[in-house]
Amino acid sequence: MWIAVTREISPALGSCELSYIPRDAIDLVRAREQHRDYQQALKALGCQLLTLPAEPDLPDSVFVEDVAIVLDEIAILTRPGALSRRAEVASVANVLRRYRTLLSIQAPGTLDGGDVLRVGRTLYVGESARSNAVGIGQLRELLAGHGYAVRGVPTRGCLHLKSAVTQLDDDTLLLQPEWVGREQFAGFRIIGVDPAEPHAANVLRIGDALVMPASFPHTRQRLLDAGFNVTAVDVSELQKAEGAVTCCSLVFRVVE
Repeated sequence: MWIAVTREISPALGSCELSYIPRDAIDLVRAREQHRDYQQALKALGCQLLTLPAEPDLPDSVFVEDVAIVLDEIAILTRPGALSRRAEVASVANVLRRYRTLLSIQAPGTLDGGDVLRVGRTLYVGESARSNAVGIGQLRELLAGHGYAVRGVPTRGCLHLKSAVTQLDDDTLLLQPEWVGREQFAGFRIIGVDPAEPHAANVLRIGDALVMPASFPHTRQRLLDAGFNVTAVDVSELQKAEGAVTCCSLVFRVVE
């Protein structure tokens, strides 16, 4: 069974952290409708939803992916790179401890879950403004006894590693070559985003299905042509908060 942890949208979303896009007014009513549609898409793909209430004082808290990394054996609580986001961790930890033993990144390390791409037993971690070398090193140490390799990956021009590359299946990645080097993922089949859709590399894999924003039809067609099962959801208001489809949930399997 798949579990998907989500959190309702904060009324303060318009005050979110932004790094690479200009601030634009967010329609909260529409954002909440889009978020509900996103949640329904997860349910339709077989996820059991665990939804946390909105956090009025935490603008970015809908983006639950950034505060934890859930693996088969354990979960790692992160220490987000943005100071304003560190209070988001505790409530997510309360949910995750039902399913996993919890470990955590400590100061002065910083790590955002959006920078962590798991492919098999390797975790690729973006060397970004939100995830520092100390945090990446701590993650490597925490996972050393669990059989995972941790590899730092330089990024450029984007918020997180998963802004630039996400997994489509066991052997295939969707990649934005302007933001991360293809050479970092030698041995994988690479599908590039359509050049007219630079933000299209973030898709959410659930089993054999993919969820992606509806605003990238050309890249979606590339995935359909490659034989992938793609569900498109409108997340345009969340995109104004530098959000995407992976960051709005923590999806993992129940381990017996």
